[in-house]
Amino acid sequence: MSTTAPRRGRRPGSPDTRAAILAAARQRFAQQGYAATSVRGIATAAGVDSALVHHYFGTKEDLFVASLELRIDPREIVPVVTAGGREGAGERLVRLLLSVWDDEESRLPLMALVRSVFEPEGKALVPEAFGRLILRPVGEALGLDDPERRMTLVASQLVGMVVLRYVARIEPLASAPAETLVATYAPVVQGYLTGPLP
Repeated sequence: MSTTAPRRGRRPGSPDTRAAILAAARQRFAQQGYAATSVRGIATAAGVDSALVHHYFGTKEDLFVASLELRIDPREIVPVVTAGGREGAGERLVRLLLSVWDDEESRLPLMALVRSVFEPEGKALVPEAFGRLILRPVGEALGLDDPERRMTLVASQLVGMVVLRYVARIEPLASAPAETLVATYAPVVQGYLTGPLP
């Protein structure tokens, strides 16, 4: 007869544990937003110790990015857009956004992310992902005046283009060549970045 005491406490690390952490993180970030979500709260929801969350995912921001389940790390966009300074940043941003969305493998998880905006339990994900990981760092790196206002205007253009082209599939936007869209949107986005604001 075994004298080993039954295992108590939180579940040990395993692929199932990693998936449970991701599921709990996605739910918490979607419902509460990034700032109000803690690693400890995610760990409790997943039934693991918070040290295990850090073991698998590192920082809270790394966990947030992983919970988005995207093919590209959104943080990698920032240096590409800002590398050349303010001049041409609008074109680089539009061109990069289109290249990511036009790639079918990248587009599928992004579609799920965008659709979550229309679900009460997921409405915080896109603002947190787009704003916290891309727009705010781009505005800061470019040293824009009134960066919050400018980057919100940029977002209005880019999100509108994404929804009409990829989600609603409105023509002629849906089938327009990427270069046409770059030529159309880049000057507007650049104006929001560096032009005079009313």
